[in-house]
Amino acid sequence: MGTSSGKGHKPRRGSLAYSPRKRAKRIYPRIGSWPKIEDCKLLDFPGYKAGMTHILKIDDRKHAITKGKEVQIPATIVETPPIYIAGVRFYRDGKVLTEIWADVTKDMERKICKPKKKRDVKIDDLDPDDVRVIASTVPRKVGIKKKPEIMEIGVGGKSIEERVKYCMSILGKEISVKDVFRDGEYIDVVAVTKGKGFQGQVKRWGVKIQNRKTNDARRHVGSIGPWKPRRTMWTVPMAGQMGYQTRTEYNKRILKIDSEDITPKGGFLNYGVLRNEYVIVKGSIPGSKKRLVRMRVAIRKPIHAPEGAPQITFISTKSQQGV
Repeated sequence: MGTSSGKGHKPRRGSLAYSPRKRAKRIYPRIGSWPKIEDCKLLDFPGYKAGMTHILKIDDRKHAITKGKEVQIPATIVETPPIYIAGVRFYRDGKVLTEIWADVTKDMERKICKPKKKRDVKIDDLDPDDVRVIASTVPRKVGIKKKPEIMEIGVGGKSIEERVKYCMSILGKEISVKDVFRDGEYIDVVAVTKGKGFQGQVKRWGVKIQNRKTNDARRHVGSIGPWKPRRTMWTVPMAGQMGYQTRTEYNKRILKIDSEDITPKGGFLNYGVLRNEYVIVKGSIPGSKKRLVRMRVAIRKPIHAPEGAPQITFISTKSQQGV
């Protein structure tokens, strides 16, 4: 649409928020910040994306038109086997002071070349201002043939003393997803998206396809820049890598945490059957099947978020083989 001055208004195609769009360094994400809460618990938990289904629940949103009625919503199933707390890492001013390691399991020996041993460290002499745990996944419990993923996980608590005490109490133990989250809680999902390879300007940035009478190719930008400055700006849509990048989706609601078998007939497509506890998350989440996703305590919970666990009336277990 033209403006009163006669000039056309055309916003740029595609967001520059995530540029440069390069491939992720590793297949599972790294989290650098967690919310500050008073409860002594882990602030995120990893799981493996199994697939999607749909459920029926009673709408408990405060300002929804369908409040109190049964609604159908899509949901993602994330299998969450227990994680092993392999170590505790102490920080001061953003720098690592030292680490305390528990016994390294056989699964972790495939990831760590030299098994680390637990060391006697005088915590009182360290004076840390932050503490995190080093957790290891156990993919063999899911039936996936891969090395365990090792990651840092933040810890909540009122004071650094409480957090250190909690970390030392769970060192060398397995933690369940029920020790971290509860039904109805809001989370942020961090994962590496599906990789789509090398793509052109139209698919990668949403550039408009040119007129059929164009002499040159139609699926490219009309101009890559003016005469001056005599260079191509980095903001010009170009072909390149698409997907396989770390992304965070905020405020996803946990609908249910359970261990009752809800595997569809024939198993989840490209995944299989559920063998452990699982989390049902409302909506879709980034990543492909069997990819590790990290669920973090919501860092900016919505204002009008419903409280308590939702009332689920039906979970679809229809076979996905014909999809």
